Amino acid sequence: MKIGIMGGTFNPIHNGHLMLGHAAYEAAGLDQVWFMPNGNPPHKKSSSIESDVEDRIRMTELAIAPYPEFRLELYEARRTEVSCSYSTMEYLKKRYPEDEFYFIIGADSLFAIETWRHPERLFPTCTILATYRDEVNTKEEMNARIRYLTEKYDARIRLFVTPLIKVSSHELRMMVKEGKNIAPYVPKDVAVYITRHHLYQ
Repeated sequence: MKIGIMGGTFNPIHNGHLMLGHAAYEAAGLDQVWFMPNGNPPHKKSSSIESDVEDRIRMTELAIAPYPEFRLELYEARRTEVSCSYSTMEYLKKRYPEDEFYFIIGADSLFAIETWRHPERLFPTCTILATYRDEVNTKEEMNARIRYLTEKYDARIRLFVTPLIKVSSHELRMMVKEGKNIAPYVPKDVAVYITRHHLYQ
C-alpha cells in the first residue's frame, strides 16, 4: 500500500488538516492517510500543549471518522519519549516493510527540515510530499529547495498544491478562549467535543 503520514499535535485538528490529507491522497494516489497525533514532540514543551493527549486523540478520531481513506495511528501518542520524525518513520518502515510511505509536510517544514534531528535518516524511509503554504509563495523557490535536498540527501520529494485555509490551531484556541465561534473551521463533532469538555477555556 501507499500510505501518507500526517503528523502533528492536532491541538485541535481542523478543516485545514483534513484538506491537506485529502489533497495528498489525491495527488500521490495514496491508498490511505494515517493521522498521527504527537504525544511528546521535540519542538514543543508538554506544558505548552493545552489539551491532554487523550483529548487530541479523540478529536482526531472524530474528525477522520467519515473518511474510510483516513486512519488513526497512535504510535507517537503512546510513546513517553520525545518523538522525532526520523525514528518514527524508521519504525514504520521496519514494521510495514511491504508498504511505501509518504511523509506529508508544508513548505515551511521543507525549508526547515535540515534543522530536524537526523534528516539524513528520514529521507531514505519515505517520499516527502510537500505542499504550499503562506510562508513560501513561488514554485521556483520550492523547486530550488527540492533540487538542493535531492542532490544532498538523495531525497525523494514531490510537490503538490492545496487551497489555503487561513486558520491555525493556535488561532482556534484563542478564538475559543475569547468565546468566538469556531464551527466554520473544524468538523462539527470536534466543535461539540471542545465545548462539551471545556477545552481551551
